[in-house]
Amino acid sequence: MDIYGLIGEKLAHSFSPDYFNKKFQKLGIDAEYKLFELKSFDEFPEFIANNPNIVGLNVTIPYKRSLGRFMDTTDNSVDLTGSINTIKITKNKKGNFISGFNTDIIGFEESLKPLIKNKKCVNALILGTGGSSKSIAYVLRKHGILFYFVSRNYDEMLQLNYKLLNKEIINKNTLIINTTPAGMYPNNNDFPPIPYEFITNKHLLFDLIYNPSETIFLKKGKAQGAKCINGLKMLEIQAEASWKIWRKKYFDLKRSF
Repeated sequence: MDIYGLIGEKLAHSFSPDYFNKKFQKLGIDAEYKLFELKSFDEFPEFIANNPNIVGLNVTIPYKRSLGRFMDTTDNSVDLTGSINTIKITKNKKGNFISGFNTDIIGFEESLKPLIKNKKCVNALILGTGGSSKSIAYVLRKHGILFYFVSRNYDEMLQLNYKLLNKEIINKNTLIINTTPAGMYPNNNDFPPIPYEFITNKHLLFDLIYNPSETIFLKKGKAQGAKCINGLKMLEIQAEASWKIWRKKYFDLKRSF
């Protein structure tokens, strides 16, 4: 039986096993999707060696930017973002051949397109600087959307500290994307510390979190009249892209750019 799975640090929030195992059942495929919690990215080589039936993996917080060193090859999507969220494992004479991809790009781009009619009038704030944030930044650059990263540090170019956010900045940046785990199950009461009182009905709040379906970040935005969307659609799109990578002998995400 082929094994697929999700690797990360804390995975109780994930809908992926239910999503993929239903797909396997529907298609009559003898496979199973499991959750694999790793305490450190350094465990990855031993984990692969001890699980010879694994043929495909998704990657989530906090390892998207840590596993590149273990790949035998990476797709252009990884080279552009420095982030991996999909791994394909094939066998050759030397053993495992491990390939890394990034399907977050496709997931976010296809989710965002229907929501923004005039991209030239949109500026954005990306909350967080982890692996997913780099995928979001790539998509925004591709579409000519100006943005700043927001984090607790601000020692880099194009980066703001949460404490610097004010009415002027919030009003100017009508697209706000949360790429942090703040508010993700089981820490449902957490939320990014932005000045929500300045959010208006001109804003779009996009939360990459999908469990819970409505985070406090989105609830606070909704209370101010903003349009709000969670990460479920993005998850579904990137999951299908992962599936195509795993099931085809060759798949290059460069064709999507």
